[in-house]
Amino acid sequence: MRKRERLVARVSADDKAIISQAAAISGQSIGSYLLSEARKAAVLAIEGRQRIVLNIQQSRRLVKALLAPVRPPTRRIKRAIELHRKTVISDVRI
Repeated sequence: MRKRERLVARVSADDKAIISQAAAISGQSIGSYLLSEARKAAVLAIEGRQRIVLNIQQSRRLVKALLAPVRPPTRRIKRAIELHRKTVISDVRI
């Protein structure tokens, strides 16, 4: 994959020293080290937002709610849907 994008960051002397030391210990250039570690952190941040971790009680409550019969919409929900239809332009119909 060809690299075409560029990232630039200004850092303190202390930050540069510790990053340089970590890169040397890992046998990488500073740029490669920064990219590798930033990518790891980015993937973890994304995964943390895309996955929901539930404990046993939360999991049981969720399954119970999903398996429960569907309740008819309340007047408040019906009004909200009608307002949505009148005010939001969309190609998806609810």
